[in-house]
Amino acid sequence: MEKLIITIAPTGNVPTKAMTPHVPVAPAEIVQDLLACYEKGAAVAHLHARDGEGTPTCEVKYFAEIIRLLDEAGCPIIKQISTGARGGKSGVARADGLELQPLSGSLATGSSNFPASINANEPQLVEYLAKTMLDKQIKPEIEVFDVAMIHNAIRLQQEGLLKAPLLFNFVLGVKGSLPATPKNLFFLYESLPPAAVWSVSVIGPEHVNLSVMAMALGGHVRVGIEDNIYYRKGVLATNVALVERIAGIAKAMGRGIARPDDVEKIWEIHS
Repeated sequence: MEKLIITIAPTGNVPTKAMTPHVPVAPAEIVQDLLACYEKGAAVAHLHARDGEGTPTCEVKYFAEIIRLLDEAGCPIIKQISTGARGGKSGVARADGLELQPLSGSLATGSSNFPASINANEPQLVEYLAKTMLDKQIKPEIEVFDVAMIHNAIRLQQEGLLKAPLLFNFVLGVKGSLPATPKNLFFLYESLPPAAVWSVSVIGPEHVNLSVMAMALGGHVRVGIEDNIYYRKGVLATNVALVERIAGIAKAMGRGIARPDDVEKIWEIHS
């Protein structure tokens, strides 16, 4: 079976120091966690940035500082910049971080609900983000909060805005979107186009169970405090512990752990 790609999402836009002292917020904290997670098996870093007050931001300078520190440390982990709707700005400003030419960027191909707000991704913006990534040769990771987002991505591919193989991340367990159930995981899996590469981000107590199911189906896994501040009920997580757990399960299943050069081959970056 294909080697497992572990993506680490260390920060996100929601967790705060008041919620968990383990969430890295400042660039140096984020990079410290990423270096440790890389050593434990993470090959992709899904990056969100915070400003000096700890508020989510899309400003390039904050992403640039994270990337600078990673490069200075000589860490080859693949950088994936978020263009998500919670980054402090709306519209085309969400593409600002793509100016840094990361290997990958997130792309939600439709709108959905967050617990207290709208995950707004109108068609014109989606097409703008997709074209920006295409022009910059950035691999989009299609964030799937609803099955329609899979079919929207297929349409964008037919229109020449996305290139095969399509890369999907199923986000399950967000309140207001698809619940984290085996039925929903299989429904999304069975809706994929041929040759797609896919992973799961499971929010909540079903994280481990559904991640293992995805791994058994040949999918990949995203972990991190962005998605789960708890390791298990009543125990706060660290990013390193979340990576270690999934890597350990993969090894017990006999599945190898992908390194960045493996990821580039699986994603067919240079084909």
